[in-house]
Amino acid sequence: MRTSAIERKTKETDIYININLDGRGEYSINTGIPFLDHMLELFAKHGFFDLEIKAEGDLEVDCHHTMEDIGLVLGLAIQKALGGKKGIKRYGYFILPMDETRVTCALDLSGRPYLVYGLNPVKDTINNIDTQLFNEFFQALSVKSGLNLHLIQEAGGETHHIFEAAFKAFAKALDIAVSQDDRLNGEVLSTKGKL
Repeated sequence: MRTSAIERKTKETDIYININLDGRGEYSINTGIPFLDHMLELFAKHGFFDLEIKAEGDLEVDCHHTMEDIGLVLGLAIQKALGGKKGIKRYGYFILPMDETRVTCALDLSGRPYLVYGLNPVKDTINNIDTQLFNEFFQALSVKSGLNLHLIQEAGGETHHIFEAAFKAFAKALDIAVSQDDRLNGEVLSTKGKL
């Protein structure tokens, strides 16, 4: 089982994340931000990742530190659970439709972080969260997991649907990328021999 647990404590946040990449989509998530909890539950369920998150942050200031730091810790947990990345498919791609919304996620577990963020929510806030903070979340996750991540909204008219489609698409694409390919015989999918 490819699992990891990461704990990170600062003066602004206290975060614990445990992930099993070979799970069944079971989760226990409490970030103090209900809408983010919902998005991370979708990520766990649709990616078949077992995920435990406990987070406390300075939400009296705003959601920024908590959301960014959860992205950091989740990225570290994914990277640690992957180990040397031997035998994985490495690339993942998924188009997720949700009612009027369609989001594409393409990613590469290359070790070279890069985020192309193309989500354009209709509203600036959702449940008192500045929607721009989801960019910060995915940026932090991308950097700490060494993930080249492209999230592109191709259609959409409702803010909740846009983020739900994005988290589901990310889950499905990551599930593909971390899955094993027997043809690799335990090798890394790279001419360099290392990711």
